Amino acid sequence: MNGMDGAGEQWRTSSYCLGANQTCVQVSIRPDGVAMRHSKSPEGPVLRFTVQEWRAFLDGVRANEFDPNEFDG
Repeated sequence: MNGMDGAGEQWRTSSYCLGANQTCVQVSIRPDGVAMRHSKSPEGPVLRFTVQEWRAFLDGVRANEFDPNEFDG
């Protein structure tokens, strides 16, 4: 994906984000993939995923593969 700072992209904030003091995730959907950043630090790092990587992530979320109660720690 072009660029690393996320400038000029249209960002959407998670629907689970409520209030100004919340820690929120923002995503930018692009034809070549998805960019993700922290809403409180929009000038900070941007994570970028290919379409295939993003689909695999969403499939894992839907399959409950990221249940924090399942992690050893």
